Amino acid sequence: MGLFWKRKSGGDFISLGLNTPDEPVASAPVTEPEPKPEPPAAPVKPAPAPAPAVVATIESPAPIRAEAPVQPAQPLPRPETAAPVAPPAPAHVPAMTPPTPVASKPVAPVVEKPVAPPEPQESDEEGFLKRFRKAVSATRENIAARLEDVVKGKKQIDAETLEELEEALIRADIGVQTTMSIIEDVRQQVDRQSLKDVDELKRVIKQHLLDILENAARAHGVNSETYVPDDVRPYVMMVVGVNGVGKTTTIGKLAQRIKAEGNEVLICAADTFRAAASDQLAIWAERAGVQLIQQKQGTDPAAVLFDSLKAAKARNADVLIVDTAGRLHNKSNLMAELEKMKRIASREVPSAPHETLLVVDAVTGQNGLSQAREFTKAADVTGLVLTKLDGTAKGGIAVAIAKELNLPIRYCGIGEKADDLVVFDARAYVDGLFE
Repeated sequence: MGLFWKRKSGGDFISLGLNTPDEPVASAPVTEPEPKPEPPAAPVKPAPAPAPAVVATIESPAPIRAEAPVQPAQPLPRPETAAPVAPPAPAHVPAMTPPTPVASKPVAPVVEKPVAPPEPQESDEEGFLKRFRKAVSATRENIAARLEDVVKGKKQIDAETLEELEEALIRADIGVQTTMSIIEDVRQQVDRQSLKDVDELKRVIKQHLLDILENAARAHGVNSETYVPDDVRPYVMMVVGVNGVGKTTTIGKLAQRIKAEGNEVLICAADTFRAAASDQLAIWAERAGVQLIQQKQGTDPAAVLFDSLKAAKARNADVLIVDTAGRLHNKSNLMAELEKMKRIASREVPSAPHETLLVVDAVTGQNGLSQAREFTKAADVTGLVLTKLDGTAKGGIAVAIAKELNLPIRYCGIGEKADDLVVFDARAYVDGLFE
């Protein structure tokens, strides 16, 4: 599915060059060493003249005096001759028997086993679509089962069928406004006799849902982080929502996925009301390898945000993710705290916060729609994060929120792992509901 975070980091993208061909290296010209001048030969000295021969003078020997006669030496007695020693008898060597020939066994020919071809690996696109279909399987079974019950045993679509279809779509958490729009379109096509079978009915519903989601992404809000110029740093993301919807987990997964693509990420722990909030964020920050800016419990959240913005600018961070206190949408004092934090952010970084993401639990169904409606009034929400989409049959709430609020769904959670937080794909979502 490409990059999770499409905005360039401070040092742009780092390439290891593993897939690029080796470039020829220009060889430097080889210079031969210049011959060194030989030193001048030393002058040859003439050989010395031969020395004159020395003639020795021999004097006559002195006369020898006569001495006493020397007695002849007595012969030594001969030792007795030893008896001859008989040679030892030769050792008996047994006769060598010729070796018995061994019959050689025939060698069996080596049969090479056929090597099975490697199994084709699915691409990232195929893997993403497969995981998305699995995540919305419960919602798909809910909608498909209701549609089948409506049209079962009926040869044509009449007024009674349309009433049953309206009730089925509302129960699937598609939303009242969306349901009424679909029913009106279906009724017009029935009157023109252009809609005759169940397959055509499914096609009409599928196209309606896709149009709602795509129009919401283009209406207003922020549907991509690339709208902010690359030279504006840090990119400030403020995450809001009630307690228990998966806000802290979403922040940790966002930081881990953005960090994995070579971006410098900081987390601001501005939820100073809940005791365990900073501890949970510290675990996620350590797991993702990002730095966490936090203060003691009870500190003014706006002060924590101010320190985090200063630290992010000093460290040239690419992204600053701001955690906020989990609050109910009907608490006016906490909602006013969000406005104060937004004013401080915009004062320190141009047009910050660049995104205000509302985390909605898909399991809550229509209650999530009321949360989104109230948060939008107070916090100027620019996009949605739909969590726990894989654990509910009420995934149709995504369409209801997009229809009523015209807000893009930025991310959705389709599992528990870090890479299970994915960029929302409207077509993959709708295809997963009907395939």
